[in-house]
Amino acid sequence: MISVTNRSRRAPRWSSVKLFGAAWINRHRVAIWAANPATNPTNTTRKTQTSHCIRPPYYLRAPRARAPEYNHRVIVGIVKETAPGERRVAATPDSVTKLIQLGFTVTVESGAGVAAGFDDGAYAAAGATIGDNAGAWSAPVVVKVRPPLDDEAARLGHGQTLISYLYPAHNADLVRRLADRGISAIAMDQVPRTTRAQKVDALSSTGNLSGYRAVIEAVAALQRPLGGQTTAAGKIQPCKVLIIGAGVAGLAAIGTARSLGAIVRAFDTRPVVKEQVASMGAEFLQVELEEDGSGQGGYAREMSPAFIAAEMALFAAQAKEVNVIITTALIPGKRAPILITADMVHSMKRGSVVVDLAAEMQGNCELTEPGRAVDVNGVTVIGYTDLPSRMSQQASTLYATNIVHLLEEMGGAAAFTLDEQNDIVRPMTVLKDGVLMWPPPSLPKPAAAKKPAASHGKAGGHSAPADESSSSGGWWPLLAAGIVLFGVGLGAPQSFLTHLTVFVLACFIGYQVVWSVTPALHTPLMSVTNAISGIIVIGGMLQIGGGLTSAASIIGVAAIFLATLNISGGFLVTHRMLKMFRR
Repeated sequence: MISVTNRSRRAPRWSSVKLFGAAWINRHRVAIWAANPATNPTNTTRKTQTSHCIRPPYYLRAPRARAPEYNHRVIVGIVKETAPGERRVAATPDSVTKLIQLGFTVTVESGAGVAAGFDDGAYAAAGATIGDNAGAWSAPVVVKVRPPLDDEAARLGHGQTLISYLYPAHNADLVRRLADRGISAIAMDQVPRTTRAQKVDALSSTGNLSGYRAVIEAVAALQRPLGGQTTAAGKIQPCKVLIIGAGVAGLAAIGTARSLGAIVRAFDTRPVVKEQVASMGAEFLQVELEEDGSGQGGYAREMSPAFIAAEMALFAAQAKEVNVIITTALIPGKRAPILITADMVHSMKRGSVVVDLAAEMQGNCELTEPGRAVDVNGVTVIGYTDLPSRMSQQASTLYATNIVHLLEEMGGAAAFTLDEQNDIVRPMTVLKDGVLMWPPPSLPKPAAAKKPAASHGKAGGHSAPADESSSSGGWWPLLAAGIVLFGVGLGAPQSFLTHLTVFVLACFIGYQVVWSVTPALHTPLMSVTNAISGIIVIGGMLQIGGGLTSAASIIGVAAIFLATLNISGGFLVTHRMLKMFRR
């Protein structure tokens, strides 16, 4: 027998320990660990190099946590943008770290992020491999910002996946060349307008920056301050700004112009944005002709000739008054509509500014020259197509975050695939292994709520027998409730009837207060009902004055508890709403 309690003796060899069998070792493993702490798999302070260390068998060792198995063959290549004036990059050091956590191997072309403020050292520190142009373009997944140029498209081959802006409706030749190369292409400009897809919506991310930058460019070209001022030399009136299109970019421009003190007016063919414009402090302009311009996916649709004539007359009148016009109108798959004519520009005050955010799609202004700022009779017409790129670091950060969310949606490195059943990936897929997948099938519309059948027919008509039975059956509960209340009133004391009346009225008023409000406003409603909840707490405190010895006391405690929860939630909601207005 081997002694395990005497530390002075030499530890037994493993071959001799095996003679006792696994059952004996399991029963005496505590004694073995006490004799030789180095054999204890849970002892973190044991020495790793001991001449007489007994290595425990596999069934005594602590299990090791296995690292997740990733497909490290999925390499993401971040290439350098070569389009003139483009300073953005498709990945930042922070996004590289997140991509590596998803299991991808990231190769960044040398110098790809220099124009955006990210050097090669930052990418290398994040875990990326710095490679040459050929190495980045040969990756299985190539990510960039702008659509590839002709020479860039020629570098792609069968089996590769390209993720970038593509604008397939305007770049049919590019899509055809990419299809001939047998690649898969995902367009960042084709993100569906759904709640779940907002995390991937690069157009909204850059549109927000474009609207902000449009106001900054207008102020730089304007020959006066945007906001009003009062000086010793006199008073300066605030500028008037007209913003056409109240999408993401338009709303961002409204907020920026208002924050600088301008008088802002906005126009949109979609009546649903009227409340959004008004909530930001701008005046919403309308034409007398009623027509809804809401299109599919949140975009505006083409309007009737009568409506277009009415809005053009409105713009002509506004052009003579305002100092700045910012246009953001786009129609998916088509040329940007002309909204500001040459005559309107000539009618504007000298020193005024027109900023055309639709310049990349030929512009909303008749005199716009894409990529340039021109002077027309003292009016500056700005047609820059690189407004997001003028804030390249922030724009790259937002775009890179959208890319991370997209690759995560596609399964990460472990299950990277173009899932045709995914409601985000499918609409963005233009090509799959060279096969054209665009335009995608329309998303199914939610089923319309069925209207309840009328219980009464027209005057002089006869209702259906089913309607008669249902309408007559609805009186029985009311009749039964009336009989019960009448019976209670005959024998109940006066004080009970008073409390019951107040209770019924309170239930009725509470029901009307809550259910008459739009469901989307139920959370803010908690902020304004704290006073009512406070009254409930006081009433509950009055009921528990005699101790928890009756049903009234127990109900009072429950009322205090529930009302306190409502008060706490109300203060929390109020705090969050106030934080939205802090700078």
